[in-house]
Amino acid sequence: MAHTALTPVFVGLRTGLHVLFVVLAGLVIVRAVVVPSSASIAIVAVAVVLIATYFLGASLARGSGSRGRAAGLLWLAVLTVEWAALLWLSTEAAYLVFPLFFLYLHLLGGRWGAVAILLSTAAAIVALGLHGGWTVGGVVGPLVGAGVALLIGLGYQALAREAAEREALMRELLDTRDQLAVTEHESGVLAERARLAREIHDTLAQGLSSIQLLLHAAERADPDGPGVEHIRLARETAATGLADARRFIRELAPPDLDDQGLGGALRRLARTQWAAQGLQVEVRVADAVPLPMHVQTALLRIAQGAIANVVQHANAASAVIELVAGADGLRFTVSDDGDGFDLRTHSEEGGATSDSFGLQAARERVQQLGGTLVVYSAPGRGTTLTVLLATVEAP
Repeated sequence: MAHTALTPVFVGLRTGLHVLFVVLAGLVIVRAVVVPSSASIAIVAVAVVLIATYFLGASLARGSGSRGRAAGLLWLAVLTVEWAALLWLSTEAAYLVFPLFFLYLHLLGGRWGAVAILLSTAAAIVALGLHGGWTVGGVVGPLVGAGVALLIGLGYQALAREAAEREALMRELLDTRDQLAVTEHESGVLAERARLAREIHDTLAQGLSSIQLLLHAAERADPDGPGVEHIRLARETAATGLADARRFIRELAPPDLDDQGLGGALRRLARTQWAAQGLQVEVRVADAVPLPMHVQTALLRIAQGAIANVVQHANAASAVIELVAGADGLRFTVSDDGDGFDLRTHSEEGGATSDSFGLQAARERVQQLGGTLVVYSAPGRGTTLTVLLATVEAP
């Protein structure tokens, strides 16, 4: 059992059940010794075997899988037969039915466990009536015990399910937090690289370019002057520095975007990767989109994730990627002609599948940009993913 906040509760319940079983079985043994009869030796022997079977089976039934379940059912059957034999010999054995109720619920489940509880309750009532005569307490006592056991057992199962759901939710939240941390780190790195590239381009590269042009003009003005060799050397040095600066700019820019921009990167993916996967993608994005580098990178990743879901799940023949800039902001759309899906069913299923995780990742990227993600889909009508962003100033 995985450790959760409710693990101490479950351990306490199991420990109490073990103690209760031993105490009730010990009561049967003490009763047989204190009030001896012709069946006392048989009662003690069966009770000892019952206790040994209980603890031996409890250790064997902890295994997982079909083998562990089969061992648990066999153990429960043997335990029931031994209890029935002890019940035939001693009236006090009827009290052992109470801890058996919980075993029936745990190993047989709700439906078959309830049936086993009813049968064992009837057996206990009949045994009490045959041994000590029919009384109201002999009938009501086992029935009340069966009802209490059912309520406690069903409550235990509900707690176990809730604990498992909470544990799964906690793991999902931790995974999402780690994913967000990685995404934010990547976004920060890309934004800083883009900023450095712009700064180098606007300052160092422009300055070296101006110096090169001025030196070239001075060389042409006096090609035979006394200092022309120094001017030529200075111009060549400036040209070398400019080439190095441009190389640094290319290396700092994200490799998927470099000097092509968002439209060029998407067209390259459409021609190579997506076409090779059997999907025709039409890109309606201008080659030189005046957007900050981190926005272009985020839109590129969103498009890549959306098209990956189309290829894997939509059975689509074509898709369209479009970027429209207006006075009220940007609209980035990825649509396909595939199978589509039911949005209500998708939201009820949660985030377990790969496509729902892709939508969640896209939604998180859009939220980081301060925008809105809208998804429209219906069975047989394809899917349209729209990113709405406020007006973004060009870098």
